[in-house]
Amino acid sequence: MQTTPTPLPGLPAPIAGYFEHQTTSPAAVARCFTDDALVVDERQAHRGRAAIEVWNAATSSTYKLSTELLAAEVDGPRTTVRAKVTGSFPGSPIELRFRFTLTEGLITRLEIAP
Repeated sequence: MQTTPTPLPGLPAPIAGYFEHQTTSPAAVARCFTDDALVVDERQAHRGRAAIEVWNAATSSTYKLSTELLAAEVDGPRTTVRAKVTGSFPGSPIELRFRFTLTEGLITRLEIAP
């Protein structure tokens, strides 16, 4: 079952939006990013809003994700969110780090890794 995580206080708006829509609206997730943003997940690169939307839709439907936000650290344009991610994938649940870079109020880069 996919659930929307409870936002952490103080998360920048596009990051809060990413987690809010992560399992419900790939189009809304893509709108949190710049036109030429880059997502790196499972050693695969996804560049641009259209590719990010496709990646998010595939990931959400394939793995039936649930994300529990644990902590966030903001350092200027960079924000790292630690989260426990549960889903239909080997090794579930796993703790992941979502490393965001923001520019002018949108996400320009996201790296997801243990």
